[in-house]
Amino acid sequence: MRVRAALVLINQMLAEVLSEQEGDFDADTRFCIKWFETYGFDEAKFGSAETLSKAMDTSVDGLDRSGVLKSRSGIVQLLSPHELPPVYDPQADDRISIWEVVMHLAKRLDDKGIEAAGQLMASARLRIDLDTAKELSYLLFSICERRNWTKTALLFNALGSSWREIENAARSAGPATSAQGMLDLTPEED
Repeated sequence: MRVRAALVLINQMLAEVLSEQEGDFDADTRFCIKWFETYGFDEAKFGSAETLSKAMDTSVDGLDRSGVLKSRSGIVQLLSPHELPPVYDPQADDRISIWEVVMHLAKRLDDKGIEAAGQLMASARLRIDLDTAKELSYLLFSICERRNWTKTALLFNALGSSWREIENAARSAGPATSAQGMLDLTPEED
């Protein structure tokens, strides 16, 4: 068997395994994966998004409010990592998804490096399953590679291949806490 034929078979098997893992994702993330597979970060008609959102048990309006896509004048578009706002706090996010965290991690890693991505990961670890987020980064890389989206593939490959270093930086960032879990240990005043 030639190397090229072997690589094609390996990529097909990888795609099948990664597709089976989609059941681990929340509804918003499943919508975003399916939309991304078809349209990437390009614009498409609202009707297509509405149909897919109903199949995925989510809503286009909710996805728009959550900050993972924009829906304007009958056109829907997933936001690429570079279109996301520079500041993101997963602890304050009222509609968090694995997709959103992975997009912000990719942006943070690309813009500010491993330490900054680690700080974001430390903040996100109480809200999402990081193993599932890691799976998503590999799935996105695989989709990009199949579609020949080289620049975007490099972004997700960098995230997946730096995951261990980002986890180490997250541990160094200290324990993530939520406001709900914090105790006031100051001495009582008389």
